[in-house]
Amino acid sequence: MALRATTPPRPTRTRRLLRPGGLLVALGALALCTLLSITIGSKPIPAIDVWKALAHYDGTYDHDVIRTLRVPRTIIGVFVGAALGLAGALMQALTRNPLAEPGILGINSGAAAAVVLTTFIIGTTGPQLVWPAFIGAALASIAVYALGSRGHAAATPVRLALAGTALAAVLQGLIHGVIVLNDFVFDHIRFWQVGSLVGRNLDIFWQVAPFLTLGIVISLCLGPSLNAIALGDQLAAGLGARISLVRAATALAIILLCGAATAAAGPIWFVGLVIPHIARLITGPDQRWLLPWSAVLGALLLTTADIAGRIVLPSSELEVGIITAFIGAPVFIALVRSRKMAQL
Repeated sequence: MALRATTPPRPTRTRRLLRPGGLLVALGALALCTLLSITIGSKPIPAIDVWKALAHYDGTYDHDVIRTLRVPRTIIGVFVGAALGLAGALMQALTRNPLAEPGILGINSGAAAAVVLTTFIIGTTGPQLVWPAFIGAALASIAVYALGSRGHAAATPVRLALAGTALAAVLQGLIHGVIVLNDFVFDHIRFWQVGSLVGRNLDIFWQVAPFLTLGIVISLCLGPSLNAIALGDQLAAGLGARISLVRAATALAIILLCGAATAAAGPIWFVGLVIPHIARLITGPDQRWLLPWSAVLGALLLTTADIAGRIVLPSSELEVGIITAFIGAPVFIALVRSRKMAQL
């Protein structure tokens, strides 16, 4: 995969209009999906009762279902989807690797392995697992880059993808081994480790919200600097970009987003891979628009996948991580086979 540092093409008039206008439409679609996520579930609740539960809570069973189950699940889904979409876009921009995403590069697996080992060793569960998730994500990032580098040569997209896949396989084997051998870990982790929003409450959200918010804010501020770096290090330095600082801030944002998202919902694959490519088709390579589009589309995809998981099986539901895998795996294969998308 050859990498080129070229000036992004000047956007067409259609794309200039589509960027802000389409983003508003996407936000409207996200708002609609949010309402559907609160309304749709295994127990049918009329829309009027959903509104009453939100506006005039009376303590009935239906209102409890809305307030304590569906609302937290939907809020976490929106923020986790936005975080994964942004993390994927940042990773692809930083590594100039079209196959980069938190799952494929092993970062989600690193966070998940740290959470599982902490649960196994200490016996702790719940929101406090966010810190082990951050540590695991950071260590996995360092390990993948080290494995993907050869001596003093920079890591290439192919080496990074191979190193991430190998590390993820090893960590997933470790996770499954611990889960099988320990009943306590199995009971507390079995749904979380496939990527799930089931049973999430607002305590978990409030624990990870500061990190998600900080990661999102940092990401959205990095657009102009990432545009400069895309032109090549020498030209970026000539334009005044502080390359080391930008890369450090990007890495920090990725760790915050991946660690918090994994702690809240488990390791969810392919959202960070699919969403930046969809956003790039709409916005072009301009990171100032690509990043907010990735956040909105990531939230939209995860929320839609969660809704689909509730209705695809009449008597049960599929975890959101399974739905995103069904969506993302064919896209991943198409990207690997595509020459056009092999360059960023």
